[in-house]
Amino acid sequence: MPILKVHHRTTYRYSQPVAFGTHRWLFRPRDSQEQRLILAERQISPEPSEVSWLHDVFNNQIAIARFSDVRAKELTFESHITLEHTPHSGTRFPLDDSGQSWPFDYDPDLLIDLAGYRAVHYPDPAVAEWARSIVPDSGTTDTAELLLRLTNAVRETCRYSRRTDPGTQRPAVTLEKASGTCRDFTLLMMEAARILGFAARFVTGYIYVPAREKGTIRGGGATHAWVQIFLPGAGWVEFDPTNGIVGNEDLIRVGVARDPSQARPLSGSYAGPAGSYLGMEVDVLVNKLNDDVAASGPGAVVSFRG
Repeated sequence: MPILKVHHRTTYRYSQPVAFGTHRWLFRPRDSQEQRLILAERQISPEPSEVSWLHDVFNNQIAIARFSDVRAKELTFESHITLEHTPHSGTRFPLDDSGQSWPFDYDPDLLIDLAGYRAVHYPDPAVAEWARSIVPDSGTTDTAELLLRLTNAVRETCRYSRRTDPGTQRPAVTLEKASGTCRDFTLLMMEAARILGFAARFVTGYIYVPAREKGTIRGGGATHAWVQIFLPGAGWVEFDPTNGIVGNEDLIRVGVARDPSQARPLSGSYAGPAGSYLGMEVDVLVNKLNDDVAASGPGAVVSFRG
């Protein structure tokens, strides 16, 4: 089974020394049968006075860093992760008979737990029309084929682009601009899936890009985002609309959430003069054990300016 290694560094810069408030850091991958965490090391500079851990409502593991009596012009969060990764790809997931064809109904007991993931969060007629245009004229279809069609429709409709400002576009904006980031594509697919009756949630993590596929696989060099859809018999299944990936191949799952705003990799505050924030840089490198690092290339640096 492949061993994947992730190095992630985020640096905030300021024009003069500032004090730092509490920061929430989502960096530790979710352990599972196909993704076994081997090592997760962290370093924060300046060193916080306290680091504690909590499990949020989605069972993500969040590190809480608190600072006292420290001021600096830079704040850096750095993590090194090693994990064993078992890839599963393609649309041959084990669906129950009840979910083989769309439309279908979830079990009433499951609906209680899936309600928040099925609810449309950003209602808009244009998004609803676009989602329903993907459904065959017959009104029924194979569930796996429909979801594959939806996954591909996002990147066929919209052009991928990096955006330096944080946050996620509303799905209607992504459709109107016909462009967006991986998180914009993810939210658009989530909302379209919800309109069609599926339970969908947001996933944040990383993507491994083999050297031979650089330039064709999008989302490397920073955190990546994709969709999980709950299917009877198969459970939560991964769909990456940015790259047309079905399954978890090359995807490293760190956190899940009902909405992108609930799965920020890093958030916090500072105290200092207005305008002292200069921006942030994010540097991510994902390699497979025994990869030739020179062939894989350095991690891309993404800068965010205030």
